Amino acid sequence: MNDIRFEPLRQYKQFPLEEMQNRAVDFYERMQRRRTVRHFSDQPVPPEVIDYCLLAAGTAPSGANLQPWHFVVVSQDQIKHKIRLAAEEEEHLFYSERATPEWLEVLAPLGTDAKKPFLDTAPYLIAIFAQSYSFGSSGSKVKNYYVQESVGIATGMLITALHHCGLVSLTHTPSPMRFLNEILMRPSNERPFLLLVVGFPATDAVVPVISKKSLEDIATFI
Repeated sequence: MNDIRFEPLRQYKQFPLEEMQNRAVDFYERMQRRRTVRHFSDQPVPPEVIDYCLLAAGTAPSGANLQPWHFVVVSQDQIKHKIRLAAEEEEHLFYSERATPEWLEVLAPLGTDAKKPFLDTAPYLIAIFAQSYSFGSSGSKVKNYYVQESVGIATGMLITALHHCGLVSLTHTPSPMRFLNEILMRPSNERPFLLLVVGFPATDAVVPVISKKSLEDIATFI
């Protein structure tokens, strides 16, 4: 096992109390404006923006720092259309056979159905894969730990980074998603975690009127 080296924590910066409070409020207000969008423009997005958002996601904490994620950024129209056809096939089965009446009742107010035109329209689809194991420098298998938790944190940071840049996104989770391995030629140690649709909102984009739970509903202080 390699020796672990440590270094002083040089990059941490503590803020004065008032600035800390202002930054907390400002960040909350920024994130309040984030909305899941289903109506995308085909306006191009500079690839450098996506690059840096992915780098930001890659700074996420992970079990033993094994970083068990892989992001496949899809911009080619032909591949996006293949993904749409495969996703709509699974979604049709979901809405017609797999979903319980209770589940469909909860989804009804959002107006969703098996048709996913945004998969063709948005400039980018980012397929996020969770790696159950990786390979060491010698080619041997290295088991990854806390994979779901680690990839979930990285995905949340990616969504936040995209919103911070002025983009919108949609978390799309057709089930099952193994078709992504086939279309994107990913290895068997990777399992699709989520398909993130990314771009600018359409000029006529609408979102449902919803509310979020209060602090009292989501947190307990003891």
